[in-house]
Amino acid sequence: MEMEILQNEKETLEFRLKGERHTFPLLLKYYLLKDSDVEFASYKLNHPHDKDSLFILKTKGKSPKKALLEANKKIAEEATEFTKCLKSLGK
Repeated sequence: MEMEILQNEKETLEFRLKGERHTFPLLLKYYLLKDSDVEFASYKLNHPHDKDSLFILKTKGKSPKKALLEANKKIAEEATEFTKCLKSLGK
């Protein structure tokens, strides 16, 4: 996955996730919005045929980068737990 930073300010981060339409951006948005320091998190596709999503993240009292890192860590933890559950099915 490739990320292109479009705007990077103290409490605002806009970026493009290349090759990502809805699956990962929606997951990321979900975890970001669980953070009480995240004021706004959403993404859009400029055109129905776009392969890249444009993401906007606004925080209050926390750097957007830190919010992204924390959300990413939670996603990774959940994925690990899900993998453990799947492996236990084969036993």
